[in-house]
Amino acid sequence: MNHIFTAMDISIRKQRETDCACDALILPFVENERERYADLHPSLAALIGRVFGREFRAQKNESLLVPAPPEIKPQRIFFIGLGKKGDLSPERVRQAGGKSGTSLREVRMNDIALSTTLLRAHGLSEADFLEGLLLGTYRFRKYASEKKTSEIARCTVLAQPSTDLRTKVNWIRTLSSSVHFARDLVNTPANDMTPSDLARAACSLRTSRLRVTILDEKDAKGLGMGSYLSVARGSDQPPRFIILEYRGSKGKPIVLIGKSVTFDSGGISLKPADGMEKMKYDMAGGAAVLGVMRAISLAQLPVHVIGILPATENLPGGSASRPGDVVRSLNGKTIEIISTDAEGRMTIADAIAFALRYKPRAIIDIATLTGACAIAFGHCAIAMMGNRRELLDAVKRAGEQTQETVWEMPLAEDCAEYLKSDVADLKNTGGKSGALLTSAYFLSQFVGDTPWVHLDIAGTAWAERERPYIPKGASGIGVRLLATLVRDFAR
Repeated sequence: MNHIFTAMDISIRKQRETDCACDALILPFVENERERYADLHPSLAALIGRVFGREFRAQKNESLLVPAPPEIKPQRIFFIGLGKKGDLSPERVRQAGGKSGTSLREVRMNDIALSTTLLRAHGLSEADFLEGLLLGTYRFRKYASEKKTSEIARCTVLAQPSTDLRTKVNWIRTLSSSVHFARDLVNTPANDMTPSDLARAACSLRTSRLRVTILDEKDAKGLGMGSYLSVARGSDQPPRFIILEYRGSKGKPIVLIGKSVTFDSGGISLKPADGMEKMKYDMAGGAAVLGVMRAISLAQLPVHVIGILPATENLPGGSASRPGDVVRSLNGKTIEIISTDAEGRMTIADAIAFALRYKPRAIIDIATLTGACAIAFGHCAIAMMGNRRELLDAVKRAGEQTQETVWEMPLAEDCAEYLKSDVADLKNTGGKSGALLTSAYFLSQFVGDTPWVHLDIAGTAWAERERPYIPKGASGIGVRLLATLVRDFAR
């Protein structure tokens, strides 16, 4: 599968803003701070004086594009607001970058430049701005008949070149293109993103350090993955258990597991028809893991990471699992299927049991697991549960860095009562009450003593409306969070 990313050329150049020939010069502003660029050129100062406080007040993500004075080299000036001085943060800068990218692309600005004068004065990073710019200019055009679209080809960062800045820019370019990779996978309709297609996408990442192994249905059956295979039974598309191993160092690996149900109808416990077309996004966890593996491989991080994607469809075919069926998981536990729409945990349970064979230093699973998560957090946060304080705190720090916010929920022993079965070791769901917590507790029964964190992205993996650097559709959430976490581990 070919994935094409916008190859925006980013250069770093020490040059005065008024001497930079470009289609548009981006000037970030803070409310009530019009004088920041006053000494660059009298005509530019006069322009700022005319528009500031009238057409433009520098409120959060407010923008204005105007012709530049003829005395300076930029063709246009793009004003972008960061809001109040007391509210400045890396996320504000990231959002401003996203807003700038989408706005300038729409008016066909091909060659742009970024002033770092104000950002540096407030201790802010141009790398955060560039990250928002790159993330915000993503578009999924694979199925559009009209392929010709305007893209920003060049961005010049007006700053003193340094090794540190180049390193930051290289990382955000790698990270952003890996988010685009994951978004493409999730946005692709299920007829073109079957388990086999997802396996091919994984194989496209192979390098000398990144090995990919694909287990088919016969392999999974031989291993005893009855829980995972119970989900695959209703589909004509064969399941694919995908394993990626990146060896950037020796030692115990970090294992990342991504839910990879390429289409989820709910099985016999059929979902409502309204909105079912979005159930192609039920492999967003697996796409995120592939994005992370791509990023750490390109960055050649000194770390040992294994990615696992138990890929399958969940359909109500004639051989589909039924409510009331009992299956045996890889670790020997028996599971009574109460709802075939609680299928994600069935696939991840066997993936966790398989991951334990590597004696990992940590396991993190990421999944669009429960509607209850979306109800509790909307599109605002990732639900997080786990069994080790150090790992939970590390994930939280990565979330704060990337603004892929995680919110910890309890891993409560009381949930065991909800999952008691009369005929098996446990049920796959305890019903609607406490569904967010019981889903994580179910998974915890397969982890043992290994440090583990579960991330539920059901509310955040798909954006119903466009945001500054997240387009409508697949958000690609989890790539930046987990890649940052792995990079922190590598350090």
